[in-house]
Amino acid sequence: TVDISPSARFCIKECEIITALYLGIEKLKAAEDALAPPVEDITPRLAALSPDHPDNICLSSFDPAYYASLSNEDKAGLERCMRSGIENPDSSMGCYACQPEDYDRFKPFFSKALAKYHGVPEDAKHVNDWSLEGVEGLPADGGLDIAKLGLPELSMRVRVGRNLKAFPLPGAMTKQQRCDMENFMLGAFAKLIAMPEYGGKYCSFTPGHPNYVDAAEYQKLVDAHIAFKDMSADKYLLSAGIAQDWPHGRGVYVSEDRGFIIWVGEEDHLRIMCMEKGTVLNKVFDRLKAALDVVNGIEGLEFAISPDYGVVTSCPTNLGTGMRASLHIQLPYLTADGTDAKAKAIATPLGLSVRGLGGEHTPIGADGTVDISPSARFCIKECEI
Repeated sequence: TVDISPSARFCIKECEIITALYLGIEKLKAAEDALAPPVEDITPRLAALSPDHPDNICLSSFDPAYYASLSNEDKAGLERCMRSGIENPDSSMGCYACQPEDYDRFKPFFSKALAKYHGVPEDAKHVNDWSLEGVEGLPADGGLDIAKLGLPELSMRVRVGRNLKAFPLPGAMTKQQRCDMENFMLGAFAKLIAMPEYGGKYCSFTPGHPNYVDAAEYQKLVDAHIAFKDMSADKYLLSAGIAQDWPHGRGVYVSEDRGFIIWVGEEDHLRIMCMEKGTVLNKVFDRLKAALDVVNGIEGLEFAISPDYGVVTSCPTNLGTGMRASLHIQLPYLTADGTDAKAKAIATPLGLSVRGLGGEHTPIGADGTVDISPSARFCIKECEI
């Protein structure tokens, strides 16, 4: 790293100084690029992998002609986004954005991946809208109260992923950047802690942090489903660069009532979620939106948003809204055979996912309890979810 500056101070205009700096940088950058070693061409490797892994969206979205048209810098950037799917060809999605602008920077690639996964046209544009006004199927009073369906209080959760515009996405962050991002968020947490409706505390997993919690306390938070698990064992996230430097720059904010939490440094910079045992879905939805407005109102904090794709998330599966809304419900008769097949037969055509209480590929509860959530994240409005 060197310091570059125009030498002249006298008999030169201020506007000429700044212009000279720009023109000098332009020439130095061109000379540096010319001396850089060539980027390894990934085309042959992908051509060998693709036939045996047709379900890998990352591999099937790769266009050799588009790749060949890129500069060396952009070739390296695209390869980084694809790295997890290349190193783990058994992936279903396999690609992750590494910078807030990657979805727009590499649109010819990501538009194909988004179309394949979300079932939308390649030129689809996302619109964000939290207002329930005018949503089709909404009860006349606007209330989404499952008690009216004869159901008891159920465990409900709504979460969104968010990334800060000022930082690289987790896949490209250094250890120092992870810690800087965590420390930057302390201002938002202090504001939440000072508000009676939130309160609570921030628990850092970063060794030496003022808010550090030890291994025993961390495990208690994991067991209570408040903190996220150690990411360093996930080969997909490791290849993507997302799980690197564990546990530095990671932590969780927990409200006083434990009904509102913010994960820091997981797959996205922030996973913001509200949970409650109740019957009115609007309550968790509205509380989450109010808290998001508080966090987004912190001076200097700006969420990463794409003009065409909405909320920017590391994984294309969450792009758009970054939202997942779910509840746990007992379906003992539909699951009497020990599987969720009958429940899925009803839910899937409605755009709903059915899975076990521990997430995808986990068993249903012994009492027939399953997790139900809308599948869509992209090209759907928050109010429609």
